[in-house]
Amino acid sequence: MSYHLEGRLLEVCNCNVLCPCWIGEDPDNGTCDTIIAWRIDKGTVDGVDVGGNTVAAVAHVPGNILEGNWRAAIFVDDQASKAQEEALLKVYTGQAGGPVADLAKLIGEVVSVERAPIQFTVVDGKGILEIGTNYYAELEPYYEQAEALYRVHGAPDNDATEPPRAHPFPYPPPPYEPLVATLAKRLAASGARITPIPRAIDSRGGEGKCVLCTGCDAYFCQVDGKMDTEIAAIRP
Repeated sequence: MSYHLEGRLLEVCNCNVLCPCWIGEDPDNGTCDTIIAWRIDKGTVDGVDVGGNTVAAVAHVPGNILEGNWRAAIFVDDQASKAQEEALLKVYTGQAGGPVADLAKLIGEVVSVERAPIQFTVVDGKGILEIGTNYYAELEPYYEQAEALYRVHGAPDNDATEPPRAHPFPYPPPPYEPLVATLAKRLAASGARITPIPRAIDSRGGEGKCVLCTGCDAYFCQVDGKMDTEIAAIRP
């Protein structure tokens, strides 16, 4: 049996950010409850076109993910034909061999195989995964948690390159320096869209340590106002 599949993966679980299972570490809570879904954008299994379908596993992992013994329910997109369903199940249960079989062998018990409507949506780094009426998850990049940790100041409204986000930056941007403010005003008057660069500083509207000096752009901050990794993540 031969197959060639191209697509995308969404995963959600009850571990903390970032999930340690992806690097072979033990789950944060000792066990891991997870949903893994594969969206097949295009591909064939023994000549059967399976593109446009999704396969998902709702699983309980009793310990380290690489030790196996998962208990899993397998879901196949209800839009799949019978031939597509049989082809996909042969791949994702390991019967077809190949690289997917290495993953399938981690499942110790398949408790059920069901057809269900599956919504798999990924747009600009955000995703929605919905399986039937029982499983639903919204996925968003980890930017917000990192931005809160590093006390990022910014305003994404005018930045056309900023990915979609559910909430604003933790803090508003500090005021421009006089020369930059003049330049920004002139550029805006000419029709340019101006947005401040997000900055990881401990300003917080004048309540933090940062005094908005000009001397620490390329150097360490003498008052610990620049939220680099040592200040924001290691020392605490």
